Amino acid sequence: MGEVIETAATDAAILVEAGFPALMVENWGDAPFHAGSVPPETVAAMTLAAQTVGGQGVPFGVNVLRNDPLSALGIAAVTGAALIRVNVLTGVMYTDQGVITGQAAEVMRSRPALCPDVEVWADVMVKHATPPPGLDAGQSAEDTVHRGLADAVIVSGSGTGAEPDLAEAKMIADAVPGTRVVVGSGATPDNLATMLSVADSVIVGSHIKLDGNADNRPDRSRCSAFVEAAAAKGML
Repeated sequence: MGEVIETAATDAAILVEAGFPALMVENWGDAPFHAGSVPPETVAAMTLAAQTVGGQGVPFGVNVLRNDPLSALGIAAVTGAALIRVNVLTGVMYTDQGVITGQAAEVMRSRPALCPDVEVWADVMVKHATPPPGLDAGQSAEDTVHRGLADAVIVSGSGTGAEPDLAEAKMIADAVPGTRVVVGSGATPDNLATMLSVADSVIVGSHIKLDGNADNRPDRSRCSAFVEAAAAKGML
C-alpha cells in the first residue's frame, strides 16, 4: 500500500507540474472490478490516495470503479473532492462485470447530507459496455440530466483510450443544452480542436502515459505537450 500511495503522490505531482488544472483519482489497478459496491479496504485505500492527491493543491475528482458512486460520495466528503465520476448513473448497461443498474435516487438523496457541493459527472453510453436494445444516446443523456440530475455528462469511445463517436457526442450535447459535456477518452493534442467542437472539456489518461499505454506512469514530455495544446485552444 505504501508503494501505491507513493505512486499516486508522484504521478499527481508530475501532472500538476505540467499544468493540469484538475486530477482524477480512481482504482484503475483494481481489476477485475466489482460491478457495484466495493469492499471496505478499497474505500479505505482510495480515501488515503485521494487525500494524498488532494495535497497537490488542485481540484480533484473520485471515480470508484466499476460503479460505486455511494462510496465515491463518502470519499469525496472526507477528502474535499470537487466531483465524482459515475459510470452508470441512470438506466442499465451490459458490461464485462455483468448488468449494472444506475443508482441515481440513492446518490442524489445522499449527496445533500454528505457533500452538497460535490458535482456528479455521469457517463452516457459508458465505455466497455453495451446499451440495451433501442436505447438512444440523446434520450439517455436527457434522462441522465433531467431525471438523474447529473451536473455534467461524459461521452467516451468504446474502450479505454478510444475516441468517441463525434456524431453520438453531438447528439448527446444537443440533447442537454446548458449542461457541461466532457470527453472521457481518446483525447490527444492533435484532436483537441475536434473534441472541443462538441465538448466543453476533456479527461485524459492514456495519451499522457509512457508510450500512450494507460497502464504506464505519466510521461513528462507527453504531459507537457498536451497541456500546451490545451492552452493553445483556450482550455486553460
